[in-house]
Amino acid sequence: MKEEQKKKIEEAAVTGVGAGVGGAGGATVGVIELAATQGTVTGLSAGLVIGAGAVVGGLAFFLGYKALQHLRQPKP
Repeated sequence: MKEEQKKKIEEAAVTGVGAGVGGAGGATVGVIELAATQGTVTGLSAGLVIGAGAVVGGLAFFLGYKALQHLRQPKP
């Protein structure tokens, strides 16, 4: 396996983990949102919060991974 392929696999794994963590956080917020409003908020809006959490989590983990890789590069 080439080095470039390994990097792509690592990036996909990090993004997947971030999406999972973000989705869990979004689910928590979505459930709290439903409970706090006593049913005036629909399941659709809670689903949107969960999806947004997954997207933000995936993006945050990916950007953090890229920043870490940039900092680990040897300086000339």
